[in-house]
Amino acid sequence: MSEPETLFPTDAASSTFAARPTARFMRGDVAHWIALGFGSGLSRVAPGTVGTLWAWIAFIALTPWMNDLRWAALIAVSLPVGWWACSRTARHMGVLDPGSIVWDEIVAFWLVLWLVMPTGVWGQLFAFALFRFFDAVKPGPVGWADRLFHRTDPTSDRWAWVKAGAGIMLDDLVAALCTLLVIAVWRWM
Repeated sequence: MSEPETLFPTDAASSTFAARPTARFMRGDVAHWIALGFGSGLSRVAPGTVGTLWAWIAFIALTPWMNDLRWAALIAVSLPVGWWACSRTARHMGVLDPGSIVWDEIVAFWLVLWLVMPTGVWGQLFAFALFRFFDAVKPGPVGWADRLFHRTDPTSDRWAWVKAGAGIMLDDLVAALCTLLVIAVWRWM
């Protein structure tokens, strides 16, 4: 497939791309479908939260057909596929870590839900709130993971977009691990 035309208007004041993809952009490439969370990343308000909500709904919908082995396989496959899709979509958008890419939230929250289940709605809501806190505020190790691959220049580093995809995925996995750690300590007490 050929490279898509730039579908983002340039902001004259900052001469950067606006990071608001459209449904047309999403339909242009299977990587965009995946990275934009099958449309949940197109939300104009809090796309990361919408993507996490999509992950929660998808998890509940898939649960009747899943067991631990299937969840492990789905998450294991979703990580490299997500890395590829996020790298490709970020490159096509011209932004190292666009907020509309939400596949990282989806996979990370599936991991959280898989490991905290079985739990009721309140336990799931607690996991959701914790995960969103760690992902949005980025305290400690989450902030470190977020910054790790942002010091790259796509004009001089031929691996910049591959690194960008890794960084997009990594900070949400660290947020998931922090969420799981807090839940484990809470359950232990």
